[in-house]
Amino acid sequence: MTDKSLNGDTAARPMLFQPLTIRGLTLKNRLVVPPMVHYRCDPGNTCGTFHVVHLGRYALGGFGLVFVEVTAVEEVGLTNENDLGIWNDAQAESFKPLIAFMKRQGTAIGIQIGHGGRKSSAQSAMQGMGPLTEADLKAGAKIWQPVGPTAEPVAKGWLTPHQLTTAECKAMVGTWAAAARRAVAAGFDTIEIHTAHGYLLASFLSPVSNTRNDEYGGDRAGRMRLPLEIAEAVRREMPDTMPLFVRVSSVDGTVEGWNMDDTVVFARELKARGVDVVDCSSGGIAGAATAAQVPRSLGFQVPFAERVRQEADMPTMAVGIILEAEQAEAILQKGQADLIAVGRQSQFNPNIAHHWAHDLGINARFEDWSPEFGWWLEKRIRTLQGFATPTGVVTSQL
Repeated sequence: MTDKSLNGDTAARPMLFQPLTIRGLTLKNRLVVPPMVHYRCDPGNTCGTFHVVHLGRYALGGFGLVFVEVTAVEEVGLTNENDLGIWNDAQAESFKPLIAFMKRQGTAIGIQIGHGGRKSSAQSAMQGMGPLTEADLKAGAKIWQPVGPTAEPVAKGWLTPHQLTTAECKAMVGTWAAAARRAVAAGFDTIEIHTAHGYLLASFLSPVSNTRNDEYGGDRAGRMRLPLEIAEAVRREMPDTMPLFVRVSSVDGTVEGWNMDDTVVFARELKARGVDVVDCSSGGIAGAATAAQVPRSLGFQVPFAERVRQEADMPTMAVGIILEAEQAEAILQKGQADLIAVGRQSQFNPNIAHHWAHDLGINARFEDWSPEFGWWLEKRIRTLQGFATPTGVVTSQL
């Protein structure tokens, strides 16, 4: 297998804090904030102050790469009316203040583009992530007909989707390409295509949800066709120096569903079309939008990233209950992944990248912190030297 470490020039540092170059993008470390939806768009499904403040915390907190949450490629692809969109130029323009701020902090900024498919027009996470109810509609929630590979709803009680025709599938490729073109023009450093969690492209991949009998259904090759055509079209819209990520549900976790053998084959096909990194998640084909249908434990999805990395011979990103610096470093040292995505734990502690650097024995003088904070924190440590805590232990760091 070829060397996928990509960079090892700063071997004195833990791998987690070594830079990584993918195509023309160099990340200052291997820590990534993955896309996490928050249902806080500005009018017109645009990006506003909330996202600058929210995502900006992670740049100040030391992450190498931060992804904007899933952003709809067309209006009918919104999972909820309060999601972000990138189907028009005004929406793309709205991301520019966020992009400028992130880049000033030395943090790369990516966008995940996606389509809710048959899980569109649904509740937010705070409401339960289920189908809209009569109470939601009485409260003013917008409702529209979702689309999917068939007219089969996600589950009982969900809206019946419109089955995309063959011609509409072909047109969908252009819709995604246009979204990618806008993302490039806005100034994003990278793009991720969302093919996971039961949304549109995941529903085409899975035999559970795709029972079509045209060229976009049938066997695995047919079910992969639309996601692969979209990946190829998105890649064409991107400069050669710009990396392309794809998020996959490595397994459905359902009987007769999408499995790891399928994911390895899919990853190989993605690589052949210019995809650079596979982001290995799981589940979501049935039930609520984030229903994993996969037993959860510490690092439960890391084996998925490891297998894709080994058998598809390409970089991967591990995600899912990675809670400590030592755990993250071990994943990299063992060659299980190239990047570590820290989602909900980063929401709990936006400075976790800086704190993990301390945990691994570097950044003791806060040299990697933004100087507006680092200078004062280093001074504070010097001030606290010799102070005894209530337990009698000398305070040496935060």
